[in-house]
Amino acid sequence: PPAHDPVVPGRPPHPAPAVPAPAGAPDTGPVRLAGAAVPIGPGPRVADTRAAVVKAPPPEAALSASWAKPRPGVNGAEPAVPSAPPALPAAPPDPAATGWRPWRFRMSNDVWGTPSVAGDLVYVTSFEVHALDVATGRRRFKTRDVAWSMAVADGRIHASDGPTLYALDAREGADLWRLSTDAWVYALKADRGTVVTGTRGGGVQSWEAATGRKLWETSGCQTDFESPEAGPVLHDGTVYVWQDARLCALDARTGDERWSYPIGDAASCGGVPVRIGRAPDGCVYVCAGTRVLALDVATGHVRWHFEAPAVFLSPPVFVPGPAVTGGGVYLADYLGTVYALDAADGRDRWRIATEARTATEPVLVAAGHVHVGSGKGLYTLDAVTGTPKWRFQAGGDIVGAPAVAEGRIHFGSTDHLLYTLKADDGRLRWKLATGGEITGTPVVRDGIVYACSKDRCVYALDAEKGTGTARNS
Repeated sequence: PPAHDPVVPGRPPHPAPAVPAPAGAPDTGPVRLAGAAVPIGPGPRVADTRAAVVKAPPPEAALSASWAKPRPGVNGAEPAVPSAPPALPAAPPDPAATGWRPWRFRMSNDVWGTPSVAGDLVYVTSFEVHALDVATGRRRFKTRDVAWSMAVADGRIHASDGPTLYALDAREGADLWRLSTDAWVYALKADRGTVVTGTRGGGVQSWEAATGRKLWETSGCQTDFESPEAGPVLHDGTVYVWQDARLCALDARTGDERWSYPIGDAASCGGVPVRIGRAPDGCVYVCAGTRVLALDVATGHVRWHFEAPAVFLSPPVFVPGPAVTGGGVYLADYLGTVYALDAADGRDRWRIATEARTATEPVLVAAGHVHVGSGKGLYTLDAVTGTPKWRFQAGGDIVGAPAVAEGRIHFGSTDHLLYTLKADDGRLRWKLATGGEITGTPVVRDGIVYACSKDRCVYALDAEKGTGTARNS
């Protein structure tokens, strides 16, 4: 049987097949949301759609800063990181000029994961890959094959149905190449003309993205943790694999080993997979059980080492900043303790307790704030001092990672709701009820937020107004 992450209450390696809709059932149609005066759906409509969103509560509702007290690190209190200057709010196309309005596309089968937006198309996996027009929600094309894994890069859709790896033109959906793999593909990454796959039984392969030619293959890699989020990591021309109790950095094109580090086996890493975060400061940051390591990206030499009392399930995040030399490294353990480490030497700047966190997504750092979803709560901290700023309680566990853009933070929950808050104070701007749990992480592009739901639908909403399209004069 496929190997599963022994600690994280795992998502299945691929979604269970859903009962298809009856033959001839339409994929799209009018969709009426609670509170909306008119339906939303693919296609232009110049009618003024009133917001089908829940009105924001008073400022104090759902907010709390009393959930934790900061514990200073060895550096003591430091001046706050200056927030990024407010950006001009991006807006979707003006409905009066283009006919754009929020839309929802209904699939015949389940959707899962996170949408991928490239150019004027949004790509969603629902057994097949569906390419939808961002302006109208109409489907441009869909693949003929199932896609358990998908990556969109360099004008191509790279996907796998398990035993087959294939590539299509991202604009028109035409087949570019396809091939059979020797084992089931459980993870797929694409970057800079290279596709890297992880296959059941410990295999890792590299392929030429344009032609499908196999570049190299190795075996015996991370066999204890064969899940999409724990697969090989591809970044900046290097593939990082966990092989024979060592973390190995391999050239993505040749497979040559650049360096390796004795990270230990699964038992010595606390029974959780190794998590990796690359950074522009010449380091690769690694969580291995309760350990955090800063390794030189060129040589693999250890710059510093940090030991925590609990294991980390998600990768570390490096953030440059003027307040601390070299920036900071932010991460959260499975108990929900959020850490800020000095990227220069690994010293503990601060740590703050939230609540138990089984998420494998990293914390989010934006505009001087750290945002972390732990259980049903979204917690926001000052990035330098760790001072709690606000906390928002959802009705179910937070799914994926939040997305921040134009001063707003968007996230989904198992309570079937997509939330949008003000990122600086946590006030609710709007929330949208769907017919199922939100899947993956919302994506924000050009003032539009995209999200998938287990109600078999993909939503495209005005990031500021939700289902509303009225513009201020």
